Amino acid sequence: MSYRTDRNSDPELSFSDAELRDLAVAWLTLSAAFALLFEPIHRGGNVALFVEMVVLSLVTVGMGFLLHEIAHKVVAIEHGQTAEFRADYQMLFLAIMGALVGFLFAAPGAVYHRGQITERENGLIALAGPVTNLLLALLFLPLMILPGILGVIGQMGIWINLFLAAFNMIPFGPLDGKSVLEWHKGVFTLVFVPSVLLAGFVVFYVGLF
Repeated sequence: MSYRTDRNSDPELSFSDAELRDLAVAWLTLSAAFALLFEPIHRGGNVALFVEMVVLSLVTVGMGFLLHEIAHKVVAIEHGQTAEFRADYQMLFLAIMGALVGFLFAAPGAVYHRGQITERENGLIALAGPVTNLLLALLFLPLMILPGILGVIGQMGIWINLFLAAFNMIPFGPLDGKSVLEWHKGVFTLVFVPSVLLAGFVVFYVGLF
């Protein structure tokens, strides 16, 4: 997710201590939330399986979330913006609470970018995150046919990245889809529709595992 403000500043590709802290907290919290969704220990799930799921989520959610946000940051800087990720601690709490009841609202924070920018450039910055997740889903696809832990990582990587792409393309509030839709309806449709269909297909027809 990305969010635009209007204050100008000289852009540079760097990560502050506060940004690294927020990325780490969001990564760990999202991983725990996904693990609760996959292996609901609070409903009598196996503790060992839950711990294993947390580790797997750190890998798959970590790649999906971190590269999504870094993609926003890199594209924003390429367009002359100052960009930095900030965690939303209320939304992280909501992610954990939602996972406990079987629903995950994955909006852990946003890359805030500042500077003069066009509507097209703002749309491209927003689009970078979901497109990155779709590409990651493709990268995880070959692992899915492998046996054992690699196959599980492949399945989780595909599902999580399709979910993140579809969710973030919803044209509502601070989510990426709203900025993309405001810029170009055709591009929005081209990314949003396949993301939702693929995520729905995996959840309702293939299954998570």
